[in-house]
Amino acid sequence: MKVIVLGAGIVGVTSAYQLAKAGHEVTVVDRQKGPALETSFANAGEVSFGYCSPWAAPGIPAKAMKWLFMKHAPLILRPKLDLAMLSWMARMLSNCTSERYAINKSRMLRLADYSRIALAELRAETGIAYDERMQGTLQLFRTQQQLEASAKDVKALAADGIPYEVLDRDGCIRFEPALKHVRDKIVGGLLTPKDETGDCFKFTNALAAKAEARGVRFAYDTTIKALDVEAGRVRGVITERERMSADAVVVALGSYSPLLLKPFGIKLSVYPVKGYSLTIPITDASRAPESTVMDETFKIAITRLGDRIRVGGMAEISGYTNDLGFARRSTLEHSVTDLFPGGDVSKASFWSGLRPMTPDGTPVIGPTKISGLFLNTGHGTLGWTMSTGSARLISDLVGGRTPEIDARDLAINRYG
Repeated sequence: MKVIVLGAGIVGVTSAYQLAKAGHEVTVVDRQKGPALETSFANAGEVSFGYCSPWAAPGIPAKAMKWLFMKHAPLILRPKLDLAMLSWMARMLSNCTSERYAINKSRMLRLADYSRIALAELRAETGIAYDERMQGTLQLFRTQQQLEASAKDVKALAADGIPYEVLDRDGCIRFEPALKHVRDKIVGGLLTPKDETGDCFKFTNALAAKAEARGVRFAYDTTIKALDVEAGRVRGVITERERMSADAVVVALGSYSPLLLKPFGIKLSVYPVKGYSLTIPITDASRAPESTVMDETFKIAITRLGDRIRVGGMAEISGYTNDLGFARRSTLEHSVTDLFPGGDVSKASFWSGLRPMTPDGTPVIGPTKISGLFLNTGHGTLGWTMSTGSARLISDLVGGRTPEIDARDLAINRYG
């Protein structure tokens, strides 16, 4: 079939590669001048197959109220008269129950573990390099209360057969030796050893080149105006330059997906939640992390990417704004220098991106009520983690094949 993929971020490019591998004629359309120049550009670098949880969790409403008044807050809310924002927030709050958390986390772990297998096979198949490491994620607890609260995550990991290890202070230092300099600031951690790290921008660009070698056409610097729909079936895409015909269209536009779909009566509950990152050159490797350390207090990931450290996190709900605030940089700097003192944050580059979040934390993957129109979006903070598995799913669904894992509860109709 002729398939158009909308979006050249990590999700769009992996989708295009898999579709081309399945024998389809694929075109990718993106408004940027190349791949991975928006949300995929400078994310936290985590590939979190085990450290994979919905933001909507029991106790989050109470924590959120406290976070809003912290100097270095994980959550920043800039309320506005925006029905999409209010609806999304209400749905997220409705998912903050023990029952919903267990269901949503199980979905996420299923897709993440499938992606772990898919990424390993893709890496072996293509030989691409992206500052990758396979050394796990350490969720670091500064308080005993945080350590005890991790029991719900341990239970979910055990139920889904995901390897994990609960560590005391000395165990954390064995895993991340540089933490010996701040041993009195930590009480323990939760290690998910199958997690990986890597530069998402490097990976996406390398895979885009492999996709082009398979015949994928990339239409960069091209603004998408609308979907071309006739008699309940997608016929293609209308851009600023031309009408492009297709047998199927895959929407992988992240936070912008709902805006394209709204005129056709498709209500996609995806909303932009801004995250920030610093990229810091390593000046002393003995004081740098070996893999990813997730600072549970500030919800900030500190990740080793070759000769750099990527520090990413925070959740700012402020609509489609992408400005850089000094206060957010201060929070990132505080977390990394508090746990890994000695680095030179003055040399860091500062970035922000809009994560496409669903209220339940699970991406939306599958067909829509319009024949031939498919979605692969809403991955939130886990687009890099879930991209390769999501690409396999969407390729199977577009091609009419039964996916290797159950994808029915990832479809848009789960919202009713």
